[in-house]
Amino acid sequence: MIETIKKLIIKYKEIITYVIAGALATFVNWAAYAICTRIIPPATPTGLSEFQLGICNAIAWVAGVLFAFFTNKLWVFESKSFAPKLLVKEFISFVAARGVTGVMETVGPPLLVKAGLNQTVLGIEGMLAKLIVSVIVVILNYVFSKLIVFRKKKEDK
Repeated sequence: MIETIKKLIIKYKEIITYVIAGALATFVNWAAYAICTRIIPPATPTGLSEFQLGICNAIAWVAGVLFAFFTNKLWVFESKSFAPKLLVKEFISFVAARGVTGVMETVGPPLLVKAGLNQTVLGIEGMLAKLIVSVIVVILNYVFSKLIVFRKKKEDK
């Protein structure tokens, strides 16, 4: 039984580490957002403005993407080279891919809700649409990272 589990862990190591790294990147994003909302002085007596919250969200996204880049590079896809040309290529393609899926994550749920996927899940309106888009985004982020960003050349395999 333990040998079977070890074999499965070895076989699916990349996917397992990707899920763990993604959870940690999400935590970094949320923590950066929380810290930012505590540091910025409120624009109004009732709290932060929508613009300020947008700035906090942008800062959180950058923090999460930076964290995800390095954990994906080193830990998930094991791209250990820091040669400047390769590092810049990987970084730009990673940020571009995350930008594409970030747009999908922003516009996807409202579009799905408008298309009729307005179901409430766990008491949260439109959560089915959010869940569907999140699953698609996670899968696309993995595919982009594996096949484009951190693609191994044939001689590396």
